[in-house]
Amino acid sequence: MPEALLQIETDAGSGVRRLVLDRPACGNALSAALVAALSEAVNACVRDDVRCLVIEGAGRHFCTGVDLSALDRETDDSLLARFIRIELLLQAVHRAPFETVAVAHGRVAGAGADLFAACRRRLIRDDASFAFPGAAGFGLLLGTRRLAALVGGDTAQDWIRSGRWIDADEALAAGLAQARIDAARNRDAPAAHAPDAGTQALLDQAMRTAQADDPDLALLARSAARPGLKQRIQEYAARVRAARQQ
Repeated sequence: MPEALLQIETDAGSGVRRLVLDRPACGNALSAALVAALSEAVNACVRDDVRCLVIEGAGRHFCTGVDLSALDRETDDSLLARFIRIELLLQAVHRAPFETVAVAHGRVAGAGADLFAACRRRLIRDDASFAFPGAAGFGLLLGTRRLAALVGGDTAQDWIRSGRWIDADEALAAGLAQARIDAARNRDAPAAHAPDAGTQALLDQAMRTAQADDPDLALLARSAARPGLKQRIQEYAARVRAARQQ
């Protein structure tokens, strides 16, 4: 039986669609198949004139990053291709012509934190914590400019260079998260007051900065294309395992 990847729910009356990452046993880590499913789901929202897209995670965590459980079977080139597809997904979410809302809980790490940061509205539960370990851990730049645009260059530098965990209070104070949400009513609040598609397009035009997507893709490709990506990730994973055993 194929692995369940996404729960997709649509409320046609309000124009809201919910995508629930559904790999709770592995912290909703982004496998290649899940990234492909998310990309297709975002594209379907465009085709279906969805008014608001809400992204959540099943189980204990929103998303713990990229799924590297089959790292032994990867190569530098296959890893580069996977990260490029993730960046293209992040760009599609960030530039979507409709409201995008992330509701995060538990661990929100790596590419999962980048997915959260790519959404226009970013809501958390009290237990949410964030980490951006890619650059310090294995030399990968993913979502860096989007994060700096949200929290400022100095804060982004601190978080990225240290790779440390950021708790809910710090995320809110810095602007990564915008508000706490009560878990009991998180199915209603994100959809409230979402603008229609025409209004959203005008709002995007008014608010959009000169920041283009191509530099993000170029930075990612240059950081990932350096020889030894797989080895760097393996060494990082070994350090994480050792730290957990201490």
